[in-house]
Amino acid sequence: MDSEGSTVAQAADLSVGSDRPLLRRVARSTMTLAERRLLLILVDLLLINASLALAASIWSYFEFTSSYLQFTAKWFITLSVLWLVLGSALGIYNLARAGSITSGLYSSVTAALVISLVYRAIPWLTPPAEPRMLSFGFVGFAVASIALWRAAYALLLMRLAFERRALVIGGDATTHRLASELGAAADDERANPFRGSGYRVIGVLDDLPLADDGALDPTHSFLRLIAERQVDEILVSESNHLSQPMQEALVDCRELGIQVTPIGLVYERLAARLPVEYAQRDVGLIVSRGDSPSEHLYLFARRVMDIALAILGLGLMVPLVPPVALANALWSPGPLFYRQQRVGRSGRSFVMYKFRTMSTGAEDGMGAVWATEGDPRATPLGRWLRRTRLDELPQCLNVLRGEMSIVGPRPERPELVGHISRSLPIYRARHAVRPGITGWAQIHYRYGSSVEDARVKLEYDLYYVKHAGFALDLMILLQTPLVMLRGGGC
Repeated sequence: MDSEGSTVAQAADLSVGSDRPLLRRVARSTMTLAERRLLLILVDLLLINASLALAASIWSYFEFTSSYLQFTAKWFITLSVLWLVLGSALGIYNLARAGSITSGLYSSVTAALVISLVYRAIPWLTPPAEPRMLSFGFVGFAVASIALWRAAYALLLMRLAFERRALVIGGDATTHRLASELGAAADDERANPFRGSGYRVIGVLDDLPLADDGALDPTHSFLRLIAERQVDEILVSESNHLSQPMQEALVDCRELGIQVTPIGLVYERLAARLPVEYAQRDVGLIVSRGDSPSEHLYLFARRVMDIALAILGLGLMVPLVPPVALANALWSPGPLFYRQQRVGRSGRSFVMYKFRTMSTGAEDGMGAVWATEGDPRATPLGRWLRRTRLDELPQCLNVLRGEMSIVGPRPERPELVGHISRSLPIYRARHAVRPGITGWAQIHYRYGSSVEDARVKLEYDLYYVKHAGFALDLMILLQTPLVMLRGGGC
């Protein structure tokens, strides 16, 4: 345990009854992850719609009557839907980003500007194009109000009084690693990706503390520790066997209103990744998803979407074929397409297609190696194709053949699958779904060139396998173009 001092008045008092401890706590102004995200959404929607109403009332005819509001309801519904969809794609509800003044302001102001401009370009469902001052005023009010609100959120809700103080229970290496990541650089908005969550890890405890008073047993000492350190939530290791006294102490805490949560679940919610060590014990990754009508509907709609987007992708690919073929013929003679064995759903191998980005024979005598950013084997044209992700377009053929999907974990080479699986057996769980052209790991992580990079990417892929659905697929599809424009992803 660290020696961090209390920053607010004493919030608890411990007394001993006839046979068990009673803990009286003064409520603290803490907010859960869901409450923080809901607060951001509600205030954003209030401000963006108020900006539209204010601009319309100043520069156009607008009445706050029931009949007129019914007539104009489509304006506000369209704006709200557009804000939620595009705003989520632009990452404005990423709590870590929202908790940073610089990152939060940049993402929210960019979203307000882009969304308000897109909104004004939509006919019929939005106010008339004239007068022009309505458009300028709406954009100005939206950007200014969102910027002020997000700055206030980052400044005020990140204060100590709003932090969620967490005590971690568990002595294994995995728990210590996750606790370290959750608590690292809590005051540095650039270093700690979990800062916006409001969590502050105050310490890690392997087991019940020894009694420091003859009148108090370990359970009483533990509850007094919880009270003195003003613990709001206890994060429990899922891979560590808890002693019977510790289990009883945690039951007491739960009964007294202190939240007890598996640390892996908190990490999953914050990082959008499944820790590999905990994923190996997650039955949800082993059992089938179920034979429900909603699952069948999702799979059917997903296949329809795959076919439609694959046809669109091939349409975009056709104009690229002549210039790419000509450039290859001039600077790097060889085949237009690169064919490579990859591992797909159920562990079956298939031939994946890409535009060739390396010189002919670049892999001769090398075997399977990791692809890296700035790969020296890539041609100048190939580097540009990789950076823009246009080299992936021929994989639309694999999608039409049913070997791949538009969204899913990236398929890997059989040699690398075997190498990674020996170190990370749970790696094979990614083969429960079709591999994809883009995926959750691709929009969150860079090129991987080591087993450690493969582990991080695997954690993102396992998160996708566990939570695959309409909403997550849509999120990936909306964010992929942004990643391509930035030249990021893998």
